[in-house]
Amino acid sequence: MSKKPKTIFEKIWDAHVVKGSSGYPDALFIDRHFIHEVTSPQAFDGLRKKGLQVFNTARTTATADHNVPTKNQHLPIKETLSRHQVETLRKNCAEFGVELYDLGHPFQGIVHIIGPELGLTLPGMTIVCGDSHTSTHGAFGNIAFGIGTSEVEQVLATQCVLQYKPKTMKIEINGQLGKGVLSKDIILYIISKISASGATGFFVEYTGEAIRSLSMEARMTICNMSIEMGARGGLIAPDETTFNYINGRKFAPQGKRFEEAVTRWKQLKTDEGVAYDTELVFDAADIEPMITYGTNPGMGMKVTDRIPTVAELKEIGQQTSFQKSLEYMGLESGTSLLHKPIDYVFIGSCTNARIEDLRLVADLVKGKSKAPDVEVWVIPGSKQVEAQAKLEGLDKIFERAGFELRQPGCSACLGMNEDKVPEGKYCVSTSNRNFEGRQGPKSRTFLASPLTAAAVAITGKVTDVRELI
Repeated sequence: MSKKPKTIFEKIWDAHVVKGSSGYPDALFIDRHFIHEVTSPQAFDGLRKKGLQVFNTARTTATADHNVPTKNQHLPIKETLSRHQVETLRKNCAEFGVELYDLGHPFQGIVHIIGPELGLTLPGMTIVCGDSHTSTHGAFGNIAFGIGTSEVEQVLATQCVLQYKPKTMKIEINGQLGKGVLSKDIILYIISKISASGATGFFVEYTGEAIRSLSMEARMTICNMSIEMGARGGLIAPDETTFNYINGRKFAPQGKRFEEAVTRWKQLKTDEGVAYDTELVFDAADIEPMITYGTNPGMGMKVTDRIPTVAELKEIGQQTSFQKSLEYMGLESGTSLLHKPIDYVFIGSCTNARIEDLRLVADLVKGKSKAPDVEVWVIPGSKQVEAQAKLEGLDKIFERAGFELRQPGCSACLGMNEDKVPEGKYCVSTSNRNFEGRQGPKSRTFLASPLTAAAVAITGKVTDVRELI
């Protein structure tokens, strides 16, 4: 009797179920647990109260990223709450024996960026973190998802987490990408098509010619924003691009062990004839540089399009939130965003702060200067990205263009630190969320790719980057 064909997601999930029973969540073994200063304090307190230790410190990695300043990281943190949270992480990691990549450590950085670049993120793993954008790691062909604080405590105490198995969705992108189109445009396009809740309850596998053509950095951007369409996570089957990226990284298998690992990883693919719960197919030729106009990532459009009208909305139930969103953004339906003046440009976050992102921006702005009325922040995703940028002279290009290259951290992605966009100001951001007040109280955010953000920084207004390439 032949085995039932499985998706790559089902293969990895089933291999990690410690205990399962119909109608109940599975007890899922976790290969790698990342923690940071925001969602871990209560979890450590829970261990303390129960008299428990961290079950497996070797599988637990900590870093400081959300609350950290991106200037003068050698000095004490000014903001009281931020300082308290980072100091609490230090104390907890010291007490429980967890390795911490603290401020000043050469491996410090945004939690979802340091895992891949250090070789801690590998194919076939289960990976969790108390952060929704843990789905980033799925680019390597693994199951990675965010968990809540009580679940962080579960994993610290048992190295397992209780989870219901999600449904499966395949999103296939066929064809070749056009000029000026990046992976950020792909994912913003997908979310604009299926909405910010269109993948709720699913784990997404991305396939197709356009996906296969992407670098690992670009694949991470796509998987990062899976959560923004409601998905539990997203993944891409590993291939030679994946193996080449991993090879030689600090904590990755070395030598013969790497070769043996690649042999195993090559088996991580969806079987022929498998049935997904849902399948969607898109044409890469239809994807252009994208920008959001509203207050959720599903409110996106091609940068050359106009904001839809209420009459064009697919669902009547969207009308009230749509109008409220446009009021918050100070925009009118039926109008174009092209040439709209912008106050801030933020290039960073776990979505787009890898070295490839910084290289793309530097290539576009080399020899140019930012518009006089725009403030531009470039925040590397990690100390390693920062060091590499300086090694390649990208810092000099940014400096001459009037861009401010700061130190690693989540920065203006979420107004949880000193980097906030002021009230009423417009920011074009390479981050993942444009929620009300996300980048600072009453700030207004347009999500876009690093190339589009770079173009806006130069022109001072919403721009079709293809005009500058």
